[in-house]
Amino acid sequence: MSEKTSKDFINDAISNIVDDRAATKSLLMGLMAYMKISEDRHKEVGLIAAKYLETLQRSNEQLVKITALMQKKEGINTGITDKDKEELFDLITKEE
Repeated sequence: MSEKTSKDFINDAISNIVDDRAATKSLLMGLMAYMKISEDRHKEVGLIAAKYLETLQRSNEQLVKITALMQKKEGINTGITDKDKEELFDLITKEE
């Protein structure tokens, strides 16, 4: 039995993330259709929908971390420029 390399584990993780996202999106779409029927249903399952969205957000964060690790290994600079920081700050302040 051959040992898995870090690349194998990364590929497995990405595959799992993609599968989990597909399942979560499917569940969320079904839940959204269910909630459209009445406001009472929204109150009933709204927290569950929020959990599904949190799951999708966590998978986004996992993908970003994996990408950063891969770029670091390849020696690609992933730093944020001052211009990027200003644009992010502007986006955040606009939402408030």
